[in-house]
Amino acid sequence: MGSEAREVTDAEGITWTCIQAFAGLGNAPEKREAARVAGSDDVQVVCTPSGAARSRRLVLPAHWSRMTDDELLAAIAQGAES
Repeated sequence: MGSEAREVTDAEGITWTCIQAFAGLGNAPEKREAARVAGSDDVQVVCTPSGAARSRRLVLPAHWSRMTDDELLAAIAQGAES
């Protein structure tokens, strides 16, 4: 599961730090399930920018930590501001 933080930098020079929501709760199965989107294998991921942009809450595949930087940046660009 992608509980480690991941950093990517977009074309505007903003560095985004992404981490799976609720990752700090621990590795117990019920805690890991807290980040899952009901009825799917997707998980909630929060990406926080280094600049003035607002954080984004994303719904990504459980293997999001293996996405390429370009795939993750595309998801951030399309994500809802929170």
